[in-house]
Amino acid sequence: MKLSNEAIAITENPYLLLTPGPLTTTRSVKEAMMKDWCTWDEEYNRLVASIRERLAQLAAPAAADDYTAVLMQGSGTFSVEAAIGTALPKQGGKLAIAVNGAYGERIVQIAEVLGIPVAVVRFDERSPIDPEQFEQALQDDTSITHAAIVHCETTTGILNPLREIAEVVKRRKMIFIVDAMSSFGGVALDMHELGIDFLISSSNKCIQGVPGFGFVVARRDAIAACKDHARSLSLDLYDQWDMMERSNSKWRYTSPTHVVRAFDQALKELELEGGIGARQERYSSNQRVLTEGMEEAGFSALLPRKWQSPVITAFRYPSSSFSFETFYASLKKEGFVLYPGKLTSEPTFRIGSIGDVHPQDMNRLVAVIKRFCIEK
Repeated sequence: MKLSNEAIAITENPYLLLTPGPLTTTRSVKEAMMKDWCTWDEEYNRLVASIRERLAQLAAPAAADDYTAVLMQGSGTFSVEAAIGTALPKQGGKLAIAVNGAYGERIVQIAEVLGIPVAVVRFDERSPIDPEQFEQALQDDTSITHAAIVHCETTTGILNPLREIAEVVKRRKMIFIVDAMSSFGGVALDMHELGIDFLISSSNKCIQGVPGFGFVVARRDAIAACKDHARSLSLDLYDQWDMMERSNSKWRYTSPTHVVRAFDQALKELELEGGIGARQERYSSNQRVLTEGMEEAGFSALLPRKWQSPVITAFRYPSSSFSFETFYASLKKEGFVLYPGKLTSEPTFRIGSIGDVHPQDMNRLVAVIKRFCIEK
């Protein structure tokens, strides 16, 4: 499909989105949306089926047949709510949630709104989840049946110790739910090896698509056991899965067709880049160039490097007189959009390293920031 000059201009980015999603996408991902698509067409259904198969393969490379992917309309939080509200039975279930940031707190809020019994184990926002402390909480409450964590807590950019936590949960023989919203596709993990039952992410994160749907990759036997669990009609993950299984990957309700086409293209580009390992290496290089340059400019990263994810980095304000609003506006004029802080304990702002962003982009950003600091 050849685009007009006007269409090409539309798909050009006015700035780099240095956020944890929505993020900067390639022109070819955007071009995939420049056409209308039918939701009930067989070709489209085959495309959705292919996406589901590829997601299961990415999540559990050596055991993909034991896993299934369910696509769900809406933002990533819709899929988190669908997973929590469907995985827990209406009677006899209790969810333990390890929390060290705003997105763990959001899972708590979801469970409470849905009337799901919860045991909340909180940690400092600036520290990773402690597997031993979490295990003690699971051991102390024998009514807990499910456990949930956020893998990459983008409140700070911390990468929680997934393997160690997974070992804790499986020792207790509980269903394990992982919010991998900002890590899946950009940080290597294996659901089968780790024993994860439900893994949640969305179209506009490390796979580098655009916003519009989330997805849950689940163990087939785990989701098959969830019939009649859901507290919602539209967010019934089991029913969405059952429809897709029985009807050649049809969605129950109108699907975001343009976003699905863009995601298909993004999956192809992930493969062309060399897979998750290669993408993680690029993101890590981005983050390293960023952090070193920011330190030279007088900014300190919130987290020690051993806890830092390659997804997003929180930086402390350099002084009490620092104005993030002025900083943000100046960088936006130069073609860079940052993220405000979400930490409650001290003032920070955040810079993402994911999307169609490369080390040379981070070098350009750091040069602009250094110039800003000199001028101020």
